[in-house]
Amino acid sequence: MEAMITVLPGDGIGPEVAAAGRAVLERVAGRHGHRFEFSDQLIGGAAIDAVGEPLPAGTVTSCKESDAVLLGAVGGPKWSDPNAPVRPEQGLLGLRSALGVFANLRPVRIYPELAAASPLRAEILEGVDIVVVRELTGGIYFGEKTRDEFSASDLCRYHTHEIERIVRVAAQLARGRRGKLCSVDKANVLETSRLWRDVTDRLMAAEFPEIDLETLLVDAAAMHLLSRPADFDVMVTENMFGDILTDEASMLAGSLGMLPSASLGETTRGLYEPIHGSAPDIAGKGIANPCGTIASVAMMLRHSLGLAEEAAAVETAIASAISQGCRTADIATPGEEPLSTTGMTGAILAALD
Repeated sequence: MEAMITVLPGDGIGPEVAAAGRAVLERVAGRHGHRFEFSDQLIGGAAIDAVGEPLPAGTVTSCKESDAVLLGAVGGPKWSDPNAPVRPEQGLLGLRSALGVFANLRPVRIYPELAAASPLRAEILEGVDIVVVRELTGGIYFGEKTRDEFSASDLCRYHTHEIERIVRVAAQLARGRRGKLCSVDKANVLETSRLWRDVTDRLMAAEFPEIDLETLLVDAAAMHLLSRPADFDVMVTENMFGDILTDEASMLAGSLGMLPSASLGETTRGLYEPIHGSAPDIAGKGIANPCGTIASVAMMLRHSLGLAEEAAAVETAIASAISQGCRTADIATPGEEPLSTTGMTGAILAALD
């Protein structure tokens, strides 16, 4: 097949891990007879430095004309002044809105060989296989914001149709997995969460009565993610809660660097990125973990390009490299010699071959 892929390296370690993802896509194309064309574009702090805005019009055009988008990371202390008129994160939020990607899928996969890298006991990690579905274009991140000398506010708003469409995505995923869905809210305090719960209960009863629905307050969900993570199958929640909970869930896998994500909308075009940030403290040192980005590439192959066999091959290659003892510094334990970003990428490419 032929596909156009926009690559957004971004800031910090973004260019390093994006290069790893592109290398895997090029190897997949070569081995399976596909033709992938790439368009490198600016976003985030790099775009601010180059053209004065975090999401240039050319970037949006390229992404809309592509079959899929691969993102490295955005942000960093260089652009962290809260009073600055533009910030890198505005580029990412704007891109999600421009592409209409409202469903963020974040799978949490546990590699047995990395159990020692997690702060949790190995027996708690047995059987963990979770997909967190995060609503991506509503809630407090996109609400109206005000600030004066003495106060500030962020509006959190959700509409019924936004809740319905994200819950449907999550329920359909659960239907193809173990048939369990956990909806996370804060209905004892927030009016938006009370709407979220009412809409979810009504929709699930009407359209997915066979799915086992559990509802948890976000604080309880945070606790149970660490005490009984294997009980969860698919979790669905609003924008900010999903952001926080999936960072917490990364500790199950041993590192933020291990987790991928796919942001999807009504079409097959998706935005794919690791869940980690730009990690400016290690940027340029060649030690970033590329596994989350490479696993995001596998999600791209599956969800946007329809290449399920190739996606499975990439996921198997990651698992094979890890089983052979390949580690970057964030997942290495004492006595293990860590690989560089390019070294880990090379190990995964070798396993793919």
